[in-house]
Amino acid sequence: MTIGDYADVLDLWQTSEGVGLSDSDSRENIQQYLDRNSGMSFVALMDDKVVGAILAGHDGRRGYIYHLAVNPDFRRQGIGRNLVERCIKIMAESGIKKCHLFIFNENTEGMAFWESIGWSPRSDIGVISKNI
Repeated sequence: MTIGDYADVLDLWQTSEGVGLSDSDSRENIQQYLDRNSGMSFVALMDDKVVGAILAGHDGRRGYIYHLAVNPDFRRQGIGRNLVERCIKIMAESGIKKCHLFIFNENTEGMAFWESIGWSPRSDIGVISKNI
């Protein structure tokens, strides 16, 4: 993924259920994230159209995946799984041994996808946030 993909990726994220966007997803912020985590985020193309996207990176200790989305017309074809596998491979090659993601509790379809590819929900930790 490059910042040149931003408009198409943002459109995909905005029209995908289960993806929560915020000010952190502005063009400028995504540019900074991509620069900081070069080569870790990907798009899937079909006839030059973005049909899938994943935003991923790490902090040197843990990997993080944000905003995996696949156009509904292209789901169940392995695109999401492929995007995740590419990110995990790059992270592993960078020495990252564990990856986390954030998912809305009510996103049952998303949870089913993640569990189907071997990810496990955690009930022993929660997320605490503050806008700064």
